Amino acid sequence: MARIALDEKDRQLYESATYGIAGNHSGVQICSWTKKALRGKGVCYKQKFYGVDCYRCCQMSPSVAWCHQNCIFCWRPMEWMKKAEMDGAEVDAPQDIIGECVKQRKRLLGGIGGAGDVDRRAFEHSFAEFPSHWAISLSGEPTIYPKIGELVKALRGHKEVKSIFIVTNGQEPDRIKQIAKEGNLPTQLYVSIAACDEALFKKINRSICKDGWQRLNRTLGLLKKLDCRTVIRFTLIKGMNDSPGQLRQVAEIFERSRSDFIEVKSYMHLGLSRKRLSRQNMPFHAEVRKSAAVLLETMPSYRFEDEDERSHIVLLKRKDSRHENIIKKA
Repeated sequence: MARIALDEKDRQLYESATYGIAGNHSGVQICSWTKKALRGKGVCYKQKFYGVDCYRCCQMSPSVAWCHQNCIFCWRPMEWMKKAEMDGAEVDAPQDIIGECVKQRKRLLGGIGGAGDVDRRAFEHSFAEFPSHWAISLSGEPTIYPKIGELVKALRGHKEVKSIFIVTNGQEPDRIKQIAKEGNLPTQLYVSIAACDEALFKKINRSICKDGWQRLNRTLGLLKKLDCRTVIRFTLIKGMNDSPGQLRQVAEIFERSRSDFIEVKSYMHLGLSRKRLSRQNMPFHAEVRKSAAVLLETMPSYRFEDEDERSHIVLLKRKDSRHENIIKKA
């Protein structure tokens, strides 16, 4: 059985972009919000919305260079992603991935500790303690990793872990069904969407799967059946998916999904996305709020819940959701 692994060229590319490579196919990176939190300069909107410990976050992926899509808004290096299959190959064990991610995260954090404005107490907690939040979303598509459910289960075995988020592009609905059946769903499952119909999906998300739109909709259809918190993240791209007609169309999809939360988030003109989109495609926060209001007109089951102007994001919540906003424990 062949072993899945990054080749040396790809490994060097990721390391030059400040990723820590964990084992053969996983990666970790220190989020800009973690760096800000350690300096007392603000926290990620996920801390405001859900109670995530920003400075104790481990942002990682078990499939750092494997993805089905080449989304035009992705600020990650999707140009380096040439693979979308791990099944039938030898992959790293979940515990090995966790151990290597913790090791690489500490290595990357080390340099921040010398900053003159760092909060020493926060840094010591972040550096010395096991991460309390795991954001399985860094780069690539995490559900391609065939042992993603076992990874969640292994993380839950660490008493320090408070929350586990997985962000998926929805191209592996059978994998989602599998981990749900095994009882290995994360604390919160995100499904990323940016299109209201198949034609726009092909233009924006550019899935290599011929039935990519159908796969996404199968995943969205699962959300109301899952025994975990569910979130749809809608990336708003000015001039591409923000017309009133498009918003009303995608709102109907959201309403059918019965997702607990919907994040309406601006495309951010960062990283390699700048090669594909212009700064004019990035909505201001006022425009995000206006789009969210249009969505709510077609979604009677949802209400405005919160917002974070710095991140250009508005949070909507299903009125009959059983979940509190702030997470107590994974």
